[in-house]
Amino acid sequence: MNRKFHILTLNKISPVGLKRLPAGRYVVSDDSAQVDAILVRSHNMHDMEISHSVLAIGRAGAGTNNVPVQQMSARGVPVFNAPGANANAVKELVITGMLLASRNIVPALGFTAALEGDDASMHKQVEDGKKAFAGSELYGRTLGIVGLGAIGRLVANAAIGLGMKVIGFDPEITVDAAWSLSSQVRKAHSLEDLLKHSDFVTLHVPLLDATRNLIDDKLVAVMKAGSVLLNFSRDAIVNEEAVLAGLAAQHLHYYVCDFPSSHTIGNARVIALPHLGASTAEAEENCAVMVAEQLRDYLEHGNVTNSVNFPNVAMPRESKSRLSVANANVPNMLGQISTALAASGINIHNMMNKSRGEMAYTLVDIDSPAPEKLIAEISAIPGVLKVRALPLRADA
Repeated sequence: MNRKFHILTLNKISPVGLKRLPAGRYVVSDDSAQVDAILVRSHNMHDMEISHSVLAIGRAGAGTNNVPVQQMSARGVPVFNAPGANANAVKELVITGMLLASRNIVPALGFTAALEGDDASMHKQVEDGKKAFAGSELYGRTLGIVGLGAIGRLVANAAIGLGMKVIGFDPEITVDAAWSLSSQVRKAHSLEDLLKHSDFVTLHVPLLDATRNLIDDKLVAVMKAGSVLLNFSRDAIVNEEAVLAGLAAQHLHYYVCDFPSSHTIGNARVIALPHLGASTAEAEENCAVMVAEQLRDYLEHGNVTNSVNFPNVAMPRESKSRLSVANANVPNMLGQISTALAASGINIHNMMNKSRGEMAYTLVDIDSPAPEKLIAEISAIPGVLKVRALPLRADA
């Protein structure tokens, strides 16, 4: 009999996404103890005890800083995310941020909100005061984009549509990403080259050791005088002290970000939004749908797509019985797995193995169900982290 998978939700997940986990196969709850997988958005999982029954974690968004990825890797547990699912929402907010800064919208709104008197008096105040908020147009200005992933590419193409010139910098851009990028985007030879020539700079890189405090005092000094820095990626990518110093010296015009802090609140040259990047109904639905489908494909078939710690491995089923093996990326692992199968008299129909850094993952379609003894033998191989038997469900 096919058992149901139990899914724990740590945040409110879009019902549109949860519908991708059919009730006949899944039980979704926000208070389950023994669970097979976890769906999360912003909940901090670093401080919680994660049951060893957990087979996978799905983050309904792009960043996974709130998930203990390294700990899960050591257990052989993939962490899935939804790259690009919220890209359009963030793109639109970046364009909004540029308009807010270029047209001095925030102080203008403050001025309007403080108007007093009758209509005639207000009209005079407006005519006398509006010159203080005169701005500039985006048309013809240069936008520098650091990171040309899903969001960066959409921002680039949208900016070109507004008549802006675009410079991009991404030393790790993929071939597929390059194909989807407008030919009008000029490649910067270095980050300094981009900063030096951009009226607006927007950051779209993940928070890694290499990108923490990426924009520091030295790079702020390189930026074009009067430029605007936008950060809708992660707060720690920017060194706030360096940016605030640049604003105080009037070297930078505005800092627009999605991450308010005690240091930036009250600064007239900082436009800080309350983490609205992916806060649209469409983005939440897209993220939930993507990660729910990836989670289901992994739980039922062992396929891995968009994992931050596992290689992508997806293989069409050629038999009713399948094994998945997560292991350290060490020599002769495939040989040992194949030897164990042969010793049990089990024929291999198809096998796929890929690695990613220190992690490797294998799918094996076999001609008969794997006995518990075989599972135990493979699990005992040094370096093997997790072994799963994946029989094809009767209701598949």
